Amino acid sequence: MRQIVFLLVSFLSVTVSMAQTPSAMQHIAIETRRTALVIRVDKDQNPTIVHLGQRLSRPEEYARIPENGKRGEDYTGLYNSVYTPAGSRNLLEPAIQVTHADGNPSLDLRYVRHESKPAGEGVELTTVSLKDPQYPFEVTLYFKAYQNEDVIEQWSTIRHTEKKAVTLHKYASANLYIPAQNYYLTHFHGDWASEMNPTEEPLTEGIKVLDTKLGTRADLFQPPSFLVALNQPAQENQGEVVAGTLAWSGNYQIAFEVDPLHNLRFMAGINPYASAYTLAPGKEFTTPAFLFTYSNTGKGTASRNLHRWARKFRIPQGEGNRLTLLNNWEATYFDFNEEKLSALFKDGKKLGVDLFLLDDGWFGNKYPRNNDRAGLGDWQENVKKLPHGLGYLVKEAETAGIRFGIWLEPEMVSPKSELYEKHPDWVLKLPNRQEYYFRNQLVLDLSNPKVQDFVYGVVDGVMSKNPTLGYIKWDCNAVIYNAFSATNPNPSHVYVEYVQGLYKVLERLRAKYPTLPMMLCSGGGGRVDYGALRYFTEFWPSDNTDGMERIFIQWNYSYFFPSIATCNHVTDWGKQPIKFRTDVAMMGKLGYDIVVSKLDEKELQFSQEALKTYDRIKNVVWQGDMFRLASPYEWDVASLIYVSEPRDRAVWFTYLTKSRYKAGSVAPIRLQGLDPAKNYTVRELNVYPGLTSRLNNDTTVYSGNYLMTVGFNPNVDASRTSVVLELTAAN
Repeated sequence: MRQIVFLLVSFLSVTVSMAQTPSAMQHIAIETRRTALVIRVDKDQNPTIVHLGQRLSRPEEYARIPENGKRGEDYTGLYNSVYTPAGSRNLLEPAIQVTHADGNPSLDLRYVRHESKPAGEGVELTTVSLKDPQYPFEVTLYFKAYQNEDVIEQWSTIRHTEKKAVTLHKYASANLYIPAQNYYLTHFHGDWASEMNPTEEPLTEGIKVLDTKLGTRADLFQPPSFLVALNQPAQENQGEVVAGTLAWSGNYQIAFEVDPLHNLRFMAGINPYASAYTLAPGKEFTTPAFLFTYSNTGKGTASRNLHRWARKFRIPQGEGNRLTLLNNWEATYFDFNEEKLSALFKDGKKLGVDLFLLDDGWFGNKYPRNNDRAGLGDWQENVKKLPHGLGYLVKEAETAGIRFGIWLEPEMVSPKSELYEKHPDWVLKLPNRQEYYFRNQLVLDLSNPKVQDFVYGVVDGVMSKNPTLGYIKWDCNAVIYNAFSATNPNPSHVYVEYVQGLYKVLERLRAKYPTLPMMLCSGGGGRVDYGALRYFTEFWPSDNTDGMERIFIQWNYSYFFPSIATCNHVTDWGKQPIKFRTDVAMMGKLGYDIVVSKLDEKELQFSQEALKTYDRIKNVVWQGDMFRLASPYEWDVASLIYVSEPRDRAVWFTYLTKSRYKAGSVAPIRLQGLDPAKNYTVRELNVYPGLTSRLNNDTTVYSGNYLMTVGFNPNVDASRTSVVLELTAAN
């Protein structure tokens, strides 16, 4: 009997509301532990957003939110539409724009039904079905609410049963609405080796658009991630903030519109530029997911929400392990052979890393890859450099005591290659136009299923021949010039179907190699998004590995992406001491791209000990909560701390970022995230050989309350430009 009652209760917990033209308004609340997005359906079945913010303790009070909360008369009733259609009576930027089979360019979307049901532990999925009352045209909105992480994932599907195809001109993933007195947008911009530079600006009446038209490497100039602060500029530990990011690896558009009533609407999705989509009857188009989190305690909370969500629900092995590696690129560039590489394997073992990564230049015979002007697409081992093949190197590395990984760039092709000669129709390029090259290469047409099979076969072939291969670095160095497919019957589908084709390849690879570590690289951080990170264990933030520059680059990525996914390498690019460069690289997934044989005795000793230290503290850095303590944009120093979930351990990094007279941590820095009732010892890590820590003889025990109220001075200055401290709860 109990079982029957339990099943009945479980069934009833799935809320289904049919459109029967209710006399009163109804409310659909998508809730997490602290956040609520509330959709109101009026008597005419118009769905609008009436609340996005802190969750109310009494759900029935959502119905009391006044209609005039929009602060004035809305002539259309659609300013706060949950998914604004174009045409008809809408006067503002639409979320969706279509032309029906009969040529009618308008759309009207009315509520039909909704359903909420569990979608995993701590996850609830709400679907809201909308339909045009005059056409057999439907849109379904999906809201996946991650309860404990306070993250909402939103996307839509579009389908119809009209007699002929419908053209989708615009098809956003999300359309949100927030009233406030003022709005401050923080977005990020850059270029190669200068990624993720922040700009904060007030939003005023009109539209601010963030977008990209690069096809691949879509993040190169402008990543699809942003922060919106409400009422006041964004603060780290106070104020209302929405952090959003689009899970899409191609052209995107995010539009922020302050409407005539001074309320903020924003729409995020695939960029409609050159992407009109012809949707056949009975077919379904699914938009990429838009992810957002709301915080009323500043940017820090929003970041931690996204980090926890990503580790648990998105990034492969996000709560697992990562390999430290030594890359050969800066040691050899294209000039290597088996003997040189075997020596580097031994250097890697001596250093103490887990894996050796062979970078660009190992393939091509008719057009050998001795520089970046030839060979891409010809994925056969170069017989002069590697006469015994990759299998020999895999075994040699394993004999030396480390694993072996390989660099691939399977989406691209060199015009000087056998692949280009055999399959020119596989390349994205316009007829009767000059070919333009980005890094002397072109992009393969992944909207073509044959090309998808080829790209899959490149990776699968390497893995099948070398089943103990331990790592793949997947690069993407070109953007799409002259976008045209020789085989796609719908030219305006190319930008969209390229990304869909890429995901199909990655889906197949992950199905066959579910635990293979893979780095997402795009000539640096040209493709860092949660669409691609569904398949990659980690990403390469930038080719700029200067230690000082990386503090700023990694700081800004930390708003949206967790440290376990952020690859940071110690290289010779920067002029800082190796301790500084190592300390910076430890704030994520540590690796090396240096010539080990050129390290002096102390540098080698320091690096070996640092790797042992890293192995001991990495789980705190990877899985702990991150708190940004002192911003390099505001202070002489950059400082942040990672705190373990039980709050019994913490690792604290501080760096000197300004070189003016007496610059440094001149006063205590207040910590965050500790347990105020616990007592902590403080110990300095990564002390350079021959030097003595100013702190390690101090046996003082500090309460968490003291450290978070008064603070602690790590004594960073010109003589101590980087300091790493470990806090351990005392027994």
